Amino acid sequence: MAKRIEINPYNPQPRLISQVIDVLKRGGVICYPTDTMYGVGCDIFNQKAVKRVYQLKKRPKQKPFSFMCSSLKNISKYGHVGNTAYRLMRKNLPGPYTFVLPGSKLVPKIMLTKQKTVGIRVPDNPICLAIIEELGNPILTTSAMSDDHPEPVIDALDVDALFGKQVDLIVDGGEVYPDPSTVISLISDQPEILREGKGDIAAFI
Repeated sequence: MAKRIEINPYNPQPRLISQVIDVLKRGGVICYPTDTMYGVGCDIFNQKAVKRVYQLKKRPKQKPFSFMCSSLKNISKYGHVGNTAYRLMRKNLPGPYTFVLPGSKLVPKIMLTKQKTVGIRVPDNPICLAIIEELGNPILTTSAMSDDHPEPVIDALDVDALFGKQVDLIVDGGEVYPDPSTVISLISDQPEILREGKGDIAAFI
């Protein structure tokens, strides 16, 4: 069974964040709160852990997962950011958006689409940001939901019921009412909204 750690959602305790990092560095898979819903994730550079998330989510290999960075500066290491993209992202991050960008050489192959693009987020969630900053590189992100279980996952107990036997650690950051991120392609100078979710799309039209 997964270990559960309660972390303050507004002011994450550094020693507890360090415990999460230990699990990630050992190739563990975690569940954690984001600004849109509870997520499942791991270190994007640990291929074994990434493969575990694919199995857990029953996801085809040709459908890569998005990942989370800690800042816009951090994004530019992993995605090619043009001037328009930079301007739009600077105004709207951190926030409930996933941006599709051409991936850089640093991105592991398993995280790239056939078109060599990536989905990147900077979440507006103190726990997430603390984990990514402390780890020093992005973490994979996918919803802590399952097709076999249509009910919304709102807190760590719901997550435990679904994935408690398949993940190594659950970060309890209180309740998060699920509302998926808005997905925006910034591959060309003209932003394209691929999925409307949480987050105002006015800036991208």
